[in-house]
Amino acid sequence: MTELLPNHVGGRWQTGSGAGVPLFDPVLGTELARVDATGLDLPAAFGFARDVGGAALRALSYQQRAGLLAAVVKVLQTHRDSYYEIATANSGTVKNDSAVDIDGAIFTLGQYAKWGDALGDVHALRDGDAVKLGKEPVFLSQHLQVPTRGVALFINAFNFPAWGLWEKAAPALLSGVPVIVKPGTSTAWLTQRMVRDVVDAGVLPAGALSVICGSSNGLMDQLQPFDVVSFTGSAETGALIRSHAAVAQRSVRVNIEADSLNSALLLPDATPGTDAFDLLVREVVREMTVKSGQKCTAIRRILVPATVYDAAAEAIGAKLRGVTVGNPRNESVRMGSLVSRAQLNAVREGLATLQRQTTLLHDGSAQALVDADPAIAACIGPVLLGAKDADAADSVHDVEVFGPVATLLAYRDVDHAIALAHRGQGSLVTSLYGSDDAALARAAVQLAASHGRVHVITPEVAQTHTGHGNVMPMSLHGGPGRAGGGAELGGLRALDFYHRRSAIQASPAALAGLGLR
Repeated sequence: MTELLPNHVGGRWQTGSGAGVPLFDPVLGTELARVDATGLDLPAAFGFARDVGGAALRALSYQQRAGLLAAVVKVLQTHRDSYYEIATANSGTVKNDSAVDIDGAIFTLGQYAKWGDALGDVHALRDGDAVKLGKEPVFLSQHLQVPTRGVALFINAFNFPAWGLWEKAAPALLSGVPVIVKPGTSTAWLTQRMVRDVVDAGVLPAGALSVICGSSNGLMDQLQPFDVVSFTGSAETGALIRSHAAVAQRSVRVNIEADSLNSALLLPDATPGTDAFDLLVREVVREMTVKSGQKCTAIRRILVPATVYDAAAEAIGAKLRGVTVGNPRNESVRMGSLVSRAQLNAVREGLATLQRQTTLLHDGSAQALVDADPAIAACIGPVLLGAKDADAADSVHDVEVFGPVATLLAYRDVDHAIALAHRGQGSLVTSLYGSDDAALARAAVQLAASHGRVHVITPEVAQTHTGHGNVMPMSLHGGPGRAGGGAELGGLRALDFYHRRSAIQASPAALAGLGLR
């Protein structure tokens, strides 16, 4: 039997008492390791993190906690090559796709280390200026933010086992809040290894970072009023979390990132042959193929003027025909596999649903694989669907296929395009393509209400924009409605989730003793 990966809770490594759930290489089908959390003393685990880890972190200033993040960065950089090996084996990703996850995680940690260092040697943060409560400035009110005295529980998805941990843990640890992460089971190996390396290096206080692999049963039951929970995954599971007694009765703060039918919108001035048109085509193909389309920010709907629908279908399809799919260990392969055969089956089921109301424009689902057995590997080539009557294609606006699948949609005018984008009922990101700055600005403002991020791409930023689907720590990551209503990152805005706001009413002299930044 393969290794049963230990969990780190209560300040020590502990294996579950069960046989464990196997983790597989999604290309070769071989078993890699097993994970299990059966028999763990969860109340003790949460109590240790909350009381021991939390107290140790809060005893440090923001600047000192930023130093901890910088130390974590050094540990991860030391072991970086081993993380790539695990990602190839357990996630089936090519090297460039693994970099989005691994190097993106390290970059995000580094950014929060820099931002935290600038906060200084203080233990609380000023929220606005003091205001007088009477006619004379002798009794004032100063709002401040202090770290919540609880634990941060992360229930993460399978698609970003590295970045999914550290983009949340960076602001949590900087805030002084201990972290317990429950990674997506199918790709938990990379999360567990990163936590192991950091814990073994001794750069964090005991109880500051814990990992529980396997089932999430019982985790929500441990949450107390000052704890927080952040979930990434399906809207169905997100609804269960919101209805749990910890949230509904104990008012545990919750952040949810769920399904998202993100769109790319080509403005009418970006006709075939223009740089803006080519930029849309390039970005769509990239978003369909990076991590085999398993990104919550990937483009799912492509909105183009009806007059250029056929040209867009041909241009996107031509590039997709050049995408090689298969074993990521082969240097000729551009796109690896999905994370599991179960995910492959889910993609095929979703495709069948969408095809009832769409036309098949490019079918890579049956293309030959490179160095991979189609009977074993969880590989599928990119599929482009289309609907000239975008209003009638209801399923396209309701069903997210979490794989290399996108649908081309025709619109009549810009108002129609914006209405179609809003039919996603809340998305993480939309991207705009064109050369008319005024038209792009108007569209961006109209789209902002239902999108967490609006990514505007013009020929001038062709070489410098960060990508439709790339989540940068400087910008907000989250979205309203269907996307979960959550908010992560956005620079130091991310710290808000892990702090409690209070108003201190006192004399100027007393307020001066708070030692705030």
